[in-house]
Amino acid sequence: MTMINWGMIGGGEGSQIGPAHRLGARIDGLYNFCAAALDIDAERGKQFAVSLGVPADRAYANWHDMLEGEKNRPDRIQLVTVATPNSTHYEITKAFLENGFHVLCEKPMTMTIEEAQEIVRISEKTGAICAVNFGYSGYSLARHMRAMVVRGDLGDIRLVKTEFAHGFHADATDADNPRVRWRYDPKAAGVSAVMADCGIHALNLACFVTGQEVDKLSADFVSCIGSRELEDDAMVNFRMTGGAVGRLWSSAVAIGRMHGLTIQVFGEKGGLRWHQEQPNQLYWTPLNGRTEIIERGDESLSPEAISSSRVTIGHAEGMPLAFANIYTDLATLIRSRVEGVDIDTSHVALPMAIDGLNSIASVYAAVESASKEGAWIDAKP
Repeated sequence: MTMINWGMIGGGEGSQIGPAHRLGARIDGLYNFCAAALDIDAERGKQFAVSLGVPADRAYANWHDMLEGEKNRPDRIQLVTVATPNSTHYEITKAFLENGFHVLCEKPMTMTIEEAQEIVRISEKTGAICAVNFGYSGYSLARHMRAMVVRGDLGDIRLVKTEFAHGFHADATDADNPRVRWRYDPKAAGVSAVMADCGIHALNLACFVTGQEVDKLSADFVSCIGSRELEDDAMVNFRMTGGAVGRLWSSAVAIGRMHGLTIQVFGEKGGLRWHQEQPNQLYWTPLNGRTEIIERGDESLSPEAISSSRVTIGHAEGMPLAFANIYTDLATLIRSRVEGVDIDTSHVALPMAIDGLNSIASVYAAVESASKEGAWIDAKP
């Protein structure tokens, strides 16, 4: 089986997200990491790329050089991952899509709704895949939750409660730390901080599991550290297109919380709860029944869960393996395009450009609602 040529922009040495992408993309032997522009410091980026096995002539100084260097090569990359700061996502993703490259873009896909709409249009026009890395949808038990909802185990979904709260930005004396400061600077982060950084992961997971989109919402934002221009805590109530009621809390000042991504889904026949920090266990309580602990890797689980479970039961699976499921789904779609054949994509659960558009529309709706003291705002793009 021919490997897919893959390149990466951003995610250089010391990056928080770069290693997870490289592990996820390469763990199944599906991708050949052969081109990169990894750092804003050109020489440092080139040296790091070469140390990772990228050929020296394809270790580029910047993404512009990478696009020019790759687009006319007979062995050009087929997929590029964009793992750069938020404000650059649109420009880079647009340029590569327009030249026929498939793209996996880190979230948020863009800084504005209009940019997101343009990315959707370009992807549809060129036929190039644009996926968005809502990587938590790659967890095996997140996919099993989705499968349980689809097959009707929970009945009609009544309520979704989701959180993404941590405490790593709670120190007011850390205000000048460049790793923290940019997240609360509108010039770098856009219109929102914690909602756009963490909250949209929780919101996307609610949509992913339930199969519903956010219809309208009411939000309350606060900057607990008063020097910040953007919010460090957000509470959002939302209504979904299929009738479910949603509650979302996202925070960066919740001291004692670590990663803090959780989801609970309650239907007419039962309820589910899952914590990303304990990804091997899913709690299922049928109506009038006892709570059952569903273990990842159990052979009785849904095909979606089994196909995305990578180590034997009882051993922990983490974020890089969730990312690996995203990359495997992408490889399935890319190969179907290359080979021109219909293949079974029933297990493919990729967040696509339309999901990126929906998420940024929800962020803007939340910002508007918070500015209007929690007024209900239409969240559809």
